[in-house]
Amino acid sequence: MKLYVGNLSFSTGESELRDLFTPHGTVTDVHLVTDRMSGQSRGFAFVTMGNRHEGQAAINGLEGQPVDGRNLTVNEARPKTAHHQDRSFSRRR
Repeated sequence: MKLYVGNLSFSTGESELRDLFTPHGTVTDVHLVTDRMSGQSRGFAFVTMGNRHEGQAAINGLEGQPVDGRNLTVNEARPKTAHHQDRSFSRRR
């Protein structure tokens, strides 16, 4: 189950996220979203848990919990919409 993790401090790293989620089940992937230009965290991440049961346990255990001075937002990740997948960067004149 893929989870969205928001309201992260810019100092929170992937290893810290893995450590936070591991007590709730198997963490198969952690992806901290960063700015392409600066490389700085954008304040959210995606954590993939081993199954739906473990994902729900992580949501129940971590939603609203303080981490690095900020309260986490944790919920099931939503798939990208077609609008975001088909962005066109061409110029119209």
